[in-house]
Amino acid sequence: MNTVIFRTVAPYLAALMVLFSVFVLLRGHNEPGGGFIGGLIAASAIAIYGIAAGVEEVRKALVFHPIAVAGLGVFLAAIAGFMSLFVEAPFLKGLWLFLEMSDGSELALSTPMLFDIGVYLVVVGAISSIALALEEDEETR
Repeated sequence: MNTVIFRTVAPYLAALMVLFSVFVLLRGHNEPGGGFIGGLIAASAIAIYGIAAGVEEVRKALVFHPIAVAGLGVFLAAIAGFMSLFVEAPFLKGLWLFLEMSDGSELALSTPMLFDIGVYLVVVGAISSIALALEEDEETR
């Protein structure tokens, strides 16, 4: 499976998959998609790059340890839930903030989006950590 073609194409494929995963994450509020599916796509990209380049190369390419990414995701999802308590609403109630942009358009920020980003990071971190551990174990055999 470790052919020259696969090793050459894998970094570009992984980058394209991560870009698509962010698209799926951001699209998830109005159409199918969201944090979980986007996270699975991104973790698959990391796994593909790990198969092609090796675990050490992936660990060098990742800025943070995957478990730290998952921890940040849990923190963001919890923050999204607790924000509703400050306005005396039920836990995880969706809140929106509309910011007026300089060109006259509005930017809508919401706690559901923050929660989705948290789920995305949890899935990317957890699945990537598992995939890298399995690939590392496979390399030592």
